[in-house]
Amino acid sequence: MKCPVVNLENKSAGDIELDDSVFGLPARADLLHRAVNWQLAKRRSGNHKTKERAEIRGSTAKPFNQKGTGRARQGDKKAPHMRGGGVAFGPKVRSHAHGLTKKVRRLALKTALSSKHAAGKLVVLESAVSQDGKTSALSKQFKGLGWESALVIAGRVVDENFARAISNIREVDVLPQTGANVYDILRRDMLVLTRDAVEQLQERLK
Repeated sequence: MKCPVVNLENKSAGDIELDDSVFGLPARADLLHRAVNWQLAKRRSGNHKTKERAEIRGSTAKPFNQKGTGRARQGDKKAPHMRGGGVAFGPKVRSHAHGLTKKVRRLALKTALSSKHAAGKLVVLESAVSQDGKTSALSKQFKGLGWESALVIAGRVVDENFARAISNIREVDVLPQTGANVYDILRRDMLVLTRDAVEQLQERLK
């Protein structure tokens, strides 16, 4: 399928051929859900921790006599049901990451690209380059294009001036082609791919 290419001045820069096997797949919410969960689980620090009975600082002596007080027998003050005692079955430091096969991850990324194209939220940009690295100039160009929330995916390397200028614009991100992922594609309204990014993604995902 053909897709028009524009530049930052919102002028036509020709067309590009999009591969149906990458940009023409049917919507699969289950795949997108699995990929997003996999990504976010890997990001979790997992450093939540409470002290258990063995880690509480304190005496191991019995708080009172076994018999004669009329109260229930107690072993020590660090038991979970005692005030100041340890936490029973509390959270421990651990990794929340889980596996997801390469085949599923690859298909989920193609599905995310296809869903943006099907929704009319995919734009192909001639190149993501800024001459002076000024945020004000780039922000005006984005407003002219109607991009308020967008993810820009460049080629193998992001132009340094473009990255500097775009870093100060709210709800607009830029990634190299190798960093393209399902979560970042879905969290922004518009998906902007440079001509180089389209060619490299098609070569990578075919």
